[in-house]
Amino acid sequence: MKPNIISNPDQKPLIRAGLAFCTLLLTTIALWLLTFSLGNTELMFLNDPLTWLRQLESDAAFDTLGNAAEVVAAVLAIAITVVAIIVELAANRYSHLITRLFVHEPVNMAVLGLFVITTIQCVWTAATLTDSQTADLLPQAGFAITMALVTLSLLALLPYIYFVFTFLSPISIIHRICQNAFKVIQRARAHNVETSQRKAKDAIDELQDVSRSAIQQGDRGIAMSGVSALTGLIYDYANIRESLPANWFRVSETVAHDPDFVALAEDSLRAIEEQKIWLETKIFRQLFSLMSQSAGQARDVANLIGINTQEIARDLGAQNKPLLKLCMRAFNSYLRTTINARDVRSAYYLMNQYRILAEHLLEEGQSEAVFEIVGYFRDYGQIAHRLGLSFLLEAASHDVVQLIERAVAIDSDVVDELIDVLLELDQEIKEENQEDSLLGVRRSQIQLATLFLLLEQPGRARRIAEDLRQERIERLERLREALETDDRPEYWELMDRGANFSYLAPERRPHLATLFGWLRDSDAANVSD
Repeated sequence: MKPNIISNPDQKPLIRAGLAFCTLLLTTIALWLLTFSLGNTELMFLNDPLTWLRQLESDAAFDTLGNAAEVVAAVLAIAITVVAIIVELAANRYSHLITRLFVHEPVNMAVLGLFVITTIQCVWTAATLTDSQTADLLPQAGFAITMALVTLSLLALLPYIYFVFTFLSPISIIHRICQNAFKVIQRARAHNVETSQRKAKDAIDELQDVSRSAIQQGDRGIAMSGVSALTGLIYDYANIRESLPANWFRVSETVAHDPDFVALAEDSLRAIEEQKIWLETKIFRQLFSLMSQSAGQARDVANLIGINTQEIARDLGAQNKPLLKLCMRAFNSYLRTTINARDVRSAYYLMNQYRILAEHLLEEGQSEAVFEIVGYFRDYGQIAHRLGLSFLLEAASHDVVQLIERAVAIDSDVVDELIDVLLELDQEIKEENQEDSLLGVRRSQIQLATLFLLLEQPGRARRIAEDLRQERIERLERLREALETDDRPEYWELMDRGANFSYLAPERRPHLATLFGWLRDSDAANVSD
């Protein structure tokens, strides 16, 4: 199973902040010792600190602590101002959740609390030193403790600012949200299940919210991290799924009234509950929302959604059949969305990922699911053609041919049924107007026929030839010329898939003569008749 690092956020920022603090502390001590060494000053506070404290004049201590209080108060004001601005900017840009995460982070409260306590300590210790009755006693403890706190606060300022900047980075926020969501799911075994469900779905919404804002801002890397977090959560969830209580899988009132479920029919909610996939459904609905937003403007995000959906179906579908069906429904929704948005490149890439999933299912012997996917290729290819996006029908035929070639390679018993689908791929177009049938589909059929001739399976090649005879021979000859002369297996521009549909492997090109010999003989016979 694919490992997920999203739910284990990087702890290095805190470690680096600690190292920076230690470096500043050691540097301060070194400079301090160097100053006293060069000045030939007696280090009584090191040799006999108690005596040094007793001999310290209360007026000098008062002045020192008064100045220290002012300095620490100023540092506290600076720290709060800087942190407040950064938190507000990050919350406005990505998600209001950032404010809550900041407040709940123990490090933030500890450091800001240190500044506050140090300021109070300075003020009250200085005020107490004015009392002559205690002036001889407090320096033994109060002055030393206060100065130690002042030093600690000043040394912590720069490492803390570094930690805050790192903590508020969108990637770090995504990691923390995902980690918190996974912890909530784990705690469902010991806590109120409905409360855990609410917190888990809220975290999923927050991940989608961060990704959505990133897409709007053009921060594609952050959006892709959010997508990886959502899909990574499914992997982590799969590892503990069997250990969760039965009530966790129930569609409670909290789940049913969620925006992603509130409009669903009772039958749909009942099916989700029976299949125990409400959390996976919630995540895929958020991915579909991100796909809708990415279509046409953030193709790399759309591509990643397709890749992750394919990997989830491949890795987890065998153990969770309802999840496999959910992934297939997600792919169909992605294709519909990208086609409606006229985003040909994203739809083209999604088809490739869908085909990879179909090949995996073919190897696993799940022929029913394979035929279902091939049927969707046909349907969405024809929908795209009717919308003027005929290239997607050509891409669908190319993917079906690749699937058939894989079936031949593993000696599957569904090859002939898949050939039937390929030959029917442009059936509706033929019925509309024979002259307008797509040559791209014909090219795919020709390429497949040469494979069968190469493998000495003439029966299957003749089946394809019978369908090709419905096309005018001069149109097919143009396809043959391109297949014989194009030597570039990869497309000559930057493309996500990069395949050149017009390329035919050299060992299959000689069989074009045999295929076209059959076609010419048939054409001549028709003319003579």
